[in-house]
Amino acid sequence: MQLLKLGQFGLLLPLLAAGADPAVHPLTGRPIAGVMGAGGAHWLERSERESEEQPQLAVRLLQLQPGMRVADVGAGSGYYTELLSRAVGASGAVLATDIQPAMLRLIDKRVKDKALTNVQTILASDSDPRLPANSLDLILLVDVYHEFSQPQAMLRRLRAALKPSGRLVLLEFRKEDPQVPIRPEHKMSVADVRTELEAEGLRFHQVLNDLPWQHILVFLK
Repeated sequence: MQLLKLGQFGLLLPLLAAGADPAVHPLTGRPIAGVMGAGGAHWLERSERESEEQPQLAVRLLQLQPGMRVADVGAGSGYYTELLSRAVGASGAVLATDIQPAMLRLIDKRVKDKALTNVQTILASDSDPRLPANSLDLILLVDVYHEFSQPQAMLRRLRAALKPSGRLVLLEFRKEDPQVPIRPEHKMSVADVRTELEAEGLRFHQVLNDLPWQHILVFLK
């Protein structure tokens, strides 16, 4: 997959093949972004990520408790998987899913190197995260929902995987803010997220804007 490096931020984003038309969401008409390949993992692990995105603050805002069962969907290199693992503790569990085996290998290596005992990796498909039904307190999607090629099917299965009191949380770069240095197809507005998720039976709970570049959007089952 060809990748584009965006300016000083070193952002690696997939480029469409020449002449290809992007798919669009049937409700909002937004272009569905291409998936970042495993070659972009070094951007996920860049030293500036904490200052630019503040992932540790994001996880604190989720108010996770020891013993919770959570999922990191589209987990990539496992950056957030590790933070979630530490937040829910040894009595909790983290299911890390991705559609790319190469990404899962990176997570498995992180789990081994960091001695994380509560993480399980799962190979997902484009339409199914392969999470057990009614089992999760929280499902986290970090800059990944906008890349779902089959968003409606994925949302139905994600909703089914939540416990009755479970939360589905999206972190998405703010489309409303032109100063966020991310390509437009990799941003989402609150309005578009609500339109797409509420149509699949998810109830909007709140949006948190404590992070420098991203919304934290919380939905309930």
